[in-house]
Amino acid sequence: MADTVDWAIAACVAVNSPRMRILFDVYHVSIMEGDLIQGLRRAAPYLGHIHTAGNPGRHELDDDQEINYRAIGRELQRLSYEGYVGHELFAKGDRGAALRSAFDAML
Repeated sequence: MADTVDWAIAACVAVNSPRMRILFDVYHVSIMEGDLIQGLRRAAPYLGHIHTAGNPGRHELDDDQEINYRAIGRELQRLSYEGYVGHELFAKGDRGAALRSAFDAML
């Protein structure tokens, strides 16, 4: 729905309801805007869900990816984020192991 983090924040402010939250799609924000940490900081009061995926390819969150998910995880901890984190994954191998490693990559 939102093209930018700031548009999503403005929508939350305009609606002015605790039920209006942002699904922060790390993969798409990295492609469309960059500066993920600043985006998370600006959106923090309105975050309801974090969506992750490896870039490129939406594969495992490993050293082949352009997004530093360990930094994302540290920032979410610093922001005291307690909401959901969902991972979109097209595993190259064992799906269970890939999903476990995706969450380990954020710790």
